[in-house]
Amino acid sequence: MRLFLDKLGAVTDWRSGETWSAAQIRAQTNGLAAELTRLGIRPGSRVITWHGGDGRFFADLFAIWQVGACAVGLNPNTTASELQTIADFVKPAAIIDRNCDRIPETLGALAISSESIAPISSERILGSGHLDDDALILFTSGTTGTPKGVVHTFRSLLARVALNQAYIPRGHRMRTLCVLPTHFGHGLIGNCLTALLDGQDLFLAPASNLDVPANLGSIIDEHKISFMSSVPALWKRVTNEAKPPTDDTLRRVHVGSAPLSADLWTAIGEWAQTDQVFNMYGITETANWLAGVALSERDAADGLIGTMWGGNIAVRNAEGNIAAEGEGELIVQSPSLMKCYYQLPEKTDEVLRDGWFHTGDIGRIDAEGMAYLTGRERYLINRGGLKVHPEDVDLLLERHEIVSEACTFAVPHATEGETVGVALALQAGAKFDERQIRRWCAERLSREKIPVHWFIVKEVPKTDRGKINRDVVAAYCLDGAED
Repeated sequence: MRLFLDKLGAVTDWRSGETWSAAQIRAQTNGLAAELTRLGIRPGSRVITWHGGDGRFFADLFAIWQVGACAVGLNPNTTASELQTIADFVKPAAIIDRNCDRIPETLGALAISSESIAPISSERILGSGHLDDDALILFTSGTTGTPKGVVHTFRSLLARVALNQAYIPRGHRMRTLCVLPTHFGHGLIGNCLTALLDGQDLFLAPASNLDVPANLGSIIDEHKISFMSSVPALWKRVTNEAKPPTDDTLRRVHVGSAPLSADLWTAIGEWAQTDQVFNMYGITETANWLAGVALSERDAADGLIGTMWGGNIAVRNAEGNIAAEGEGELIVQSPSLMKCYYQLPEKTDEVLRDGWFHTGDIGRIDAEGMAYLTGRERYLINRGGLKVHPEDVDLLLERHEIVSEACTFAVPHATEGETVGVALALQAGAKFDERQIRRWCAERLSREKIPVHWFIVKEVPKTDRGKINRDVVAAYCLDGAED
């Protein structure tokens, strides 16, 4: 599917200093596409990419798409055992790594070494396919159990990229920084493809390298970065530890993938020295961003996610009715909506109903069409019949002077069914006084929301995407973290 090579930017890897020009990416894409064609890879084939974000990674991705095949994006740190689980599930025709020495022969797929492919400079039209063919599978869970892979077609990917480009002024994204992994939607589609496929330059500096958050301001200045997007967890570190940029090149900042407090939102704007800081709402099933709002449009408010970027948003209220305003489960319609969950028709049918995607997120929409995110339905704590949104507790606790991060979760209780537990990471040098912080909470929270169980941790555990998984945090705390 020859859709992505008409106009490309350059890719620079901050770690190595290596830059891949648009011409180099095209040539490497052509070389690998020719090899994939020779090996019989075609529309309907699934090809795993098992290496990280650099110019070669994008050339490999574009080559898979050029022959009309479907790319399966995996974390480069996926273990051989996890890779076996995914391979058994998707039955890939091939697996591409920088060097194929670590690809087990037992996987039953062609092993392709990306570094061994010779570039072809001439323009070639290879492969075939259609806009509604499968283009990308992104896994949101299940590398150790039943995998849950979100399938996007070429049409849904192109729709999301086109909408992103329409809503983000071109001058703002001329030099884009990606600090996120490139194997999931926020980093790959929102940060990288949105800029790269429109001729803008892309700089990759993964925040998993601890030098990146501490030196973010100087990185922005050095590369004259105009746009970046990341998650709240990164910005908590940056606003506390890093010196801000000084060269006034940063035009726009997106924050997403997790709840953003009003306090942190304001702090990011002060650090970045711009009111073009957007709280974004997006999910893998819609190929990243769906809605957003900037500090220039509204005062910062907990949970405010703004208006849709193409498509519709509504609520399904307690009575099961769909309404344009009110409170309930947020449901959306979008041209960038996924095709399905791979090989999971029942789970697909649970979320795709009557033309709407049911997000599982709880929120409200006001009379102006502004949407607010309250929390996830699955994490709602039922304390003796009283409902507690853990996000509410997180955002409140993170305003306390001794708290760096908070993650609230349900703890089983004999009489109330569930009660409230919280993992706290403290500011450097802070001491925890449960009696004092409970009094502080009592002045600001209703009784049912006040945590009963307090767990002090060095750092709240996160996924490789920088997100907090409450189930993982709960298990970590209840299985023996210091309390």
